[in-house]
Amino acid sequence: MSNSKRSYGQFCGVSRALDVVGERWTLLVVRELIMGPRRYKDLADTLSGIGTNLLAARLRDLEAQGLIGRRKLPPPAGSTVYELTAFGRELEPIVFALGRWGRKLLAPELGDQIFNGRWLLFALKANFIAAQARGVREIYELRIGDEATVHAEVRDGNLEVREGPAEEPDLVVDAPLEVLLALTRGETTPAKERKAGRLVQQGSREAFERFWTIFDGAGLPRGASSSAVARA
Repeated sequence: MSNSKRSYGQFCGVSRALDVVGERWTLLVVRELIMGPRRYKDLADTLSGIGTNLLAARLRDLEAQGLIGRRKLPPPAGSTVYELTAFGRELEPIVFALGRWGRKLLAPELGDQIFNGRWLLFALKANFIAAQARGVREIYELRIGDEATVHAEVRDGNLEVREGPAEEPDLVVDAPLEVLLALTRGETTPAKERKAGRLVQQGSREAFERFWTIFDGAGLPRGASSSAVARA
């Protein structure tokens, strides 16, 4: 249990949850571990600005609360990694929902904010709609120019996401981060961005339509049907 200095002292589930995960950086550590086990160095590199002592403190707190654990990888790696426990995994839908909500608050342009390609993996998982992916077996590669490349493998309602290019993608989408964000918020259309040369698509229109539909209808203006993407 959190000590009195850090506790809201209220007998309420929201209050108690914030006692545990409401500290600065804590949910961002959870975000990183949702994507899989990470070494201390990996976390420090991705969470630039956190500071070594603060990261160590957050990991200790999460471990004490039973949200994360440590284990040593087998040879030849032999590294110690942090990973979410079953209890910690219960935070996934909550953090995904925060990510979807927060997407609406992002500025139109990156500006001087830090971007890491690994966060595209999180975005794909957060916006994945399993029901839309039933019966679909395709691989989608997403490129942000020279900044990042990730891919998503959809297999009949299941999703695997990885960094790097896919071996045989069914669809490749290449666009600046700002364009992708505008598409997901319905502020522009694929046709407009293709015409301007800001969106490059390799693959069939049908695969493109399925991609946007499976990942939370991204790119569809409010009230538009998914077939609008195919015609766009």
